[in-house]
Amino acid sequence: MPTVAIVGAGLIGRSWAVVFARSGFAVRLTDIHPAALDAAPGHIAEALRQLEAYGLVADVPAILARIRTCPTLAEAVAGADLVQENGPETVEAKRALFSELDALCGPETILASSTSAIVASLFTEGLAGRARCLVGHPVNPPHLVPVVELCGAPWTDPAVIDRARALYEAAGQATVTVNREVEGFVLNRLQGALLTEAFRLVAEGVVSPADLDKTVAEGLGLRWSFLGPFATIDLNAPGGVADYAARYGGFYGRLAADPAPASVWSPESTARIVAAWDGGPDPAPPTERSRRRDARLAALMAHKRAQS
Repeated sequence: MPTVAIVGAGLIGRSWAVVFARSGFAVRLTDIHPAALDAAPGHIAEALRQLEAYGLVADVPAILARIRTCPTLAEAVAGADLVQENGPETVEAKRALFSELDALCGPETILASSTSAIVASLFTEGLAGRARCLVGHPVNPPHLVPVVELCGAPWTDPAVIDRARALYEAAGQATVTVNREVEGFVLNRLQGALLTEAFRLVAEGVVSPADLDKTVAEGLGLRWSFLGPFATIDLNAPGGVADYAARYGGFYGRLAADPAPASVWSPESTARIVAAWDGGPDPAPPTERSRRRDARLAALMAHKRAQS
């Protein structure tokens, strides 16, 4: 099986380790912070035991045996088929890290970044091996939310995109091809549109934060967990998408003509939302809330597998 080097042992890096190791890949995990690297195997084992409880993996010790922590970047990436970078979300940090990766890795190694919004051309332009670089943007946590967006720079070799897609799909991920560079790619642009309108509605006092969350969790989100927006509206009007657009296009057109302003993200607007949120309806600490979230995502993943 292929070898994957994961650079960064934080939340996303540890989750990527689960993704690849449970699918039989050899995984090498590294981090510049020794404490994070030392803690990673325990966190990974905990995630795997949660998956095991829902019947999503078997033989946790065998999966863990495929993961090796490496104290240096050079050791981690030697001979890797794919490097998954999970460094700081700044152009400068990624430019420095990819320069180092390009020098250390053989020409056949694919270099992929987990960046949430930064396009690859901003940190790979000057590299000798820039044709093998791309973005492989996951969703947190990737071992429970399988979509990964593939977006190359203008100079990325299409064959590299194809090879990366094959590796991610062999690891059980759902790949999406982003055909040209756009900040935030697809998922975060969709999420941004929803969040911006949510910030406006709450900041203007139209709805409480708790009720807005309920609208998504108990409304839109139920359909969106297995249908996309186009498949959803195709069923919401007798004549499908065109009929839906004819029926409701006037309203959506007026909404598009009056978008939420950028000021909804201002400190003043955020302060109103934070005050209205008041810590949220769940008083548990973030670690416990994350554990519950992951358990429910695991249950949903098991359900979706059973249905398909």
